[in-house]
Formats: sequence, C-alpha cells, structure tokens
Amino acid sequence: MKPLTEQEIRAAFVNCTKGEAKRLSVPRDLAERPWGDLDYLGWRDPQAPDRAYLVAELDGGPKALALRGSAGAVGQARRSMCSMCLTTHSGGVSLMVAPKAGRAGQQGNSVGAYLCSDLACSLYVRGLRDAGIGARLPETITLEEKIGRTVANLAAFLARVTG
Repeated sequence: MKPLTEQEIRAAFVNCTKGEAKRLSVPRDLAERPWGDLDYLGWRDPQAPDRAYLVAELDGGPKALALRGSAGAVGQARRSMCSMCLTTHSGGVSLMVAPKAGRAGQQGNSVGAYLCSDLACSLYVRGLRDAGIGARLPETITLEEKIGRTVANLAAFLARVTG
C-alpha cells in the first residue's frame, strides 16, 4: 500500500458524512506505519474503543470505512477466526459492522464481518505479528496467494458496503 496523508484518508470515507470524516480520529504516526507490508490501514479510535476504521487501495484509489465493533470481550474468550486473513485468535476477533454507503446506510442498513480486533491482518498474514500458537493454520499456498486472498476478502467486504 502506498503511504497516505491525513487529508487523503479523510476524503476516502464512503460510509459516513464529510463532517463525520473530518471529526474522526486519524492515527498521528502515519509516517512510521509499515506501508510496504500493509494491504489496508486499520485502526481503533483511542477515544471511542467501539469505533474502528480501515482504508484500502482498491479500484485505483483509497476507499475508507467507518466501523463499529465491540469495546471489549465479555466472559470467557473463545477461539474465533478473522474472515479477512483467516487468523484465529483467543478473544482477538470482533464483529465489525459498517453502515452501508449512500441511502441504504442512511436508512440504517449495515454489513458485518469478523475481523482481527487490532485490524492487523496484513501483519499476521506476513508473519510479522504473532497471534499465538495455532493462530495460523498450515497451508500449502504461497505468501503471495495468502495476501491475494486477504485482499480479495477485503474487496468483497468493501463491495458489500458500497453496493
């Protein structure tokens, strides 16, 4: 992924108003992000832990989504699998819900997916972040194929939000 500026990120949101995009919390460490290893930029809002955001380069430009997730796990942590990168976590996967873009979103329609709670799918796929024993199941496909699968899953989720 190519590095993005705060202005590019704010302009890329497809499922919130321009005013909401202007007010949301953007990471201050954009220059230090491992852009070359990212398939998408994802972060949680430090002031509102139930809010999360992701930005991906698809169809020639950045597209960003505002998401709602659970602020914290209640009760016993169980093993769950991220629907983007297929990493399993004990308590590290959250249902993230995105309002649909346009009129459908204004009417309250939304789309959900189970995602890594820290939105670090790209790093788990590449083995740059460890989710613990058994988090990445053995596969016979190449790293490039795993990355391609993650990007395809992300593109499908984005298409469901914008479609």
